[in-house]
Amino acid sequence: MQVSTLAIYPVKGGRGRFPETSHVEPMGLSGDRRWMVVDETGRFLSQREYPPLALLDAEPDEDGLHLSFPGESGGERFVPFPDGEDRLAVSIWRDAVEAAGVALADDAALSRWLGRPARLVYFDDAARRTVSRDWTDGGDPVGFADGFPILVATTGALRDLNRRIVTAGGEAVPMSRFRPNIVVDTPEPFPEDGWGRIAIGDVVLDLIKPCARCAVTTVDQDEGRRAGKEPLATLAKFRRSAEARAPGALFGWNAVPRGVGTIRVGDPVRVLEAREGGWPLLP
Repeated sequence: MQVSTLAIYPVKGGRGRFPETSHVEPMGLSGDRRWMVVDETGRFLSQREYPPLALLDAEPDEDGLHLSFPGESGGERFVPFPDGEDRLAVSIWRDAVEAAGVALADDAALSRWLGRPARLVYFDDAARRTVSRDWTDGGDPVGFADGFPILVATTGALRDLNRRIVTAGGEAVPMSRFRPNIVVDTPEPFPEDGWGRIAIGDVVLDLIKPCARCAVTTVDQDEGRRAGKEPLATLAKFRRSAEARAPGALFGWNAVPRGVGTIRVGDPVRVLEAREGGWPLLP
């Protein structure tokens, strides 16, 4: 087994970038979901309610972020790292975070592009958020990802899912619908259900819980629009969790890094600890 793809999403909900090499930090892959768009109340904006967010392109550099958005209302803009003096109370799911705000002119440009009031915030060194203690006991840090620092998926899982979709008369979907950080090339379907701990190069990851999927998987990531009921409809037929703490249709695993290091596309993936019995699914 080896890593086939690495991905970071500089702005939560925005377009992904696919490096050949990435540094792994306690909060996940370097530069992944450290920025976030929020509405006028401070609540995070998601593709769930606003699919065009998928078209927001963000290219990080050492001084900030190069943003662009297509269409007549779009444009390009460089946003420097904020100094952190302007703090915003923002919410992501049940968590509250004191994040760094950007200049009002940058927020105004983003609002014009998206056609709705929006602000951009940055998870700087003063911001704090941890993984739910329902699943870990160490207070592991996480940025603006939904709940865990890293999402792992496998090519074998996608291959099996697409076989089922196409057999039922639907169209195969790309891995981008699931927005994973690390994709592992595997011949068999869903081997990750049996992984407790894996090693990629010198980086160790604990696979904590499977990822319950939502309507974001039905958004075409290249066009920023909903594209039907797949893959969610098919996932719900054969991948429904039987564990009450993690309900839903499952694809991919949420992971927490143990230590830091560098990983690369092509790195071998080793299973250090197996998960007894895999993960329970409804019949």
